[in-house]
Amino acid sequence: MSVNILYFASLREAVGQSSEQLALPAGVGSVGQLRTYLVARGGVWQALATTKNLRIAVNQQMAAMDAPVKEGDEVAFFPPVTGG
Repeated sequence: MSVNILYFASLREAVGQSSEQLALPAGVGSVGQLRTYLVARGGVWQALATTKNLRIAVNQQMAAMDAPVKEGDEVAFFPPVTGG
């Protein structure tokens, strides 16, 4: 299964890229499992584990950790943002 992953704001800075196309291994079928898989890469990917109040969207809809991830989905990770 292949998904498109987007990283925004400080997460983009931490991982050094704004997006990637990723083939997921069997057993990664939810947002939470995807996050765990990415964090297991180690190094800069730890930012996905340490960002407080991490926000995630699947196909531009806010999603919980148990939300399913399917072939071709777009998954976006971003920290909470404020504006003024």
